[in-house]
Amino acid sequence: MRGSVLIIIISFLLTACKKEAQTGKKPVNSETETAAASAAEKQPDSTAERKIIQERFDFITELCDNKGYFDSNKYSRKEIEGTYRLWFNSGAFHISTPSVFKPDDLYKVRREKDLILEKLDADFLKKKTALEKLTVVSSPYWQNIKKAHLAELKEDYEKNRLQMIAYSDPSVLLNNSFTKNCQNFAKALSGSDEAIMSEWRKLREAMSKKNANPGRIMAEFEDHAQSSQWKDFAVADLITFGWGNCANQDVQRPSHDDRMNKEFEALFIKIDSECDEP
Repeated sequence: MRGSVLIIIISFLLTACKKEAQTGKKPVNSETETAAASAAEKQPDSTAERKIIQERFDFITELCDNKGYFDSNKYSRKEIEGTYRLWFNSGAFHISTPSVFKPDDLYKVRREKDLILEKLDADFLKKKTALEKLTVVSSPYWQNIKKAHLAELKEDYEKNRLQMIAYSDPSVLLNNSFTKNCQNFAKALSGSDEAIMSEWRKLREAMSKKNANPGRIMAEFEDHAQSSQWKDFAVADLITFGWGNCANQDVQRPSHDDRMNKEFEALFIKIDSECDEP
């Protein structure tokens, strides 16, 4: 009897605990669920097209004054300005050295070689830094064009530095990456007087065939060949017009072609131009 009573009491207590546990559960609020669903529906669609914010960029080309209208949601003004410099005014990143056409130029470069090289080094570093910091449109095409201009600047610097040294010491032209297709000039400049004269004549004959007045080119050669300074005239010609022009052809340069023009124009919604007659 006592056992039956104990079983009944335990069953009662278990039932009471179960009900209490059930009543302790947090009730579901259907209004909260509805509000959450409505909020989710109101979230903006990230794929939706953004509103175009149009800005104007004024720029010049050879014959035209242009007004280009671009979407500032796509490109910043700084990107447009930098890309324009890369497209139309990339010459600002080129480096220059003194020209040598005659013995007086040759002597001056020899006297001032150290100063010339110091200035060349400084100019290269300055323009390299400016080009590296130039902000351009982030598309692969324009980023590759920027890289190509940096490579061109480096090659121009190395070639021009070598050329300035060569006016004092032509032997530096014998072993370098720029001379691979210009061996005839490098060897002649480090050879005998006969070798220098022979290669100089060949160079002048080749130059005369490309000139509108070939007779003048050869008359200059014959006159200079009889001068007491003939070797200095020859060195100036063989380095400047011979090795220099030859090596310059191997410098890799970006192609400013029709595609580049189209890529630049594609940055704008529209371009209004006022042009002079060619």
